[in-house]
Amino acid sequence: MGGDHGVRVTVPAAIDFLEREPDVSIILVGLVDAIETELRRHGAHVHERLSIKGASQVVAMDDPPAQALRGKRDSSMRVAADLVKEQVADACVSAGNTGALMAISRFVLKMLPGIERPAIASFLPKIQGRVCVLDLGANVDCTAEHLVQFAVMGSCLVSAVDGIERPSIGLLNIGEEEIKGNDVVKDAAELLRASELNFSGNVEGTDIYMGATDVIVCDGFVGNVALKTSEGLAQMLAQYLREEFGRNLFTKLCGLVALPVINHFRNRVDHRRYNGASLLGLRGIVVKSHGAADAYAFGFAIRRAYEEARHGMLTSIGEKMAAIQKTAA
Repeated sequence: MGGDHGVRVTVPAAIDFLEREPDVSIILVGLVDAIETELRRHGAHVHERLSIKGASQVVAMDDPPAQALRGKRDSSMRVAADLVKEQVADACVSAGNTGALMAISRFVLKMLPGIERPAIASFLPKIQGRVCVLDLGANVDCTAEHLVQFAVMGSCLVSAVDGIERPSIGLLNIGEEEIKGNDVVKDAAELLRASELNFSGNVEGTDIYMGATDVIVCDGFVGNVALKTSEGLAQMLAQYLREEFGRNLFTKLCGLVALPVINHFRNRVDHRRYNGASLLGLRGIVVKSHGAADAYAFGFAIRRAYEEARHGMLTSIGEKMAAIQKTAA
């Protein structure tokens, strides 16, 4: 029910995903009348792989997390999290209020053993493939131990969705040298070097897109700034291209000639293909879609949750955290 478009996006995305993945079942959670109306609009109906779970309340995009948690106990977000807790569902996907989703998910599902704080993780494009970056805003202030926990979770996520057995991990810093950075980053680097993780050392901001590592770890303040800066840069470049190709008749003709290249470029950097941020560290899989996502983008958020569940990401995080704690002891 959440996001900028609600059922107009989530329902068609669910229908399309079911057609692509015959081994999946989807539960649509929310206001029953609204969901049924949208299903009819697409010529679809409830069947053995597509069901509806009613919820009488909806968390608004501007609801404070505390209000959503305490005052809307029958919200679609809360009911969806409960389904994961009760193991009726393997994962929850929402385009709704990020703060509320984090608060509700943490309250309902609790944290995995050895994980003190949840982290928001997502993928960004790089020269070859993509890179997982976390935390992207859940934790502004972190300890060195928190950053190590983020590294474990990011490594497990990449192994699950990209099939990389030992993902390489970089620690986002202001330089590659070991002497660079604040005390938290330096301490985290020492802990990561002593761990069984595939730690590659410090990386700089330019390495995010140049493909230095498979996972990049940072605190939520740095990660969110880096993410929003990237989004702004992408929008600026797209605007520049439109202006240059539309400058006069000659540039418009050049644009027509270059259209196949432009379309291929646009597909490679299409932010919709990277939609879906994982709320890692919980005793259940929760994926947050961008609130402005269309049906195409929301489908990628569903796929993220599907891949995490299919490859046993939660079990993997638990096993790696247990190994690290055993080594530390």
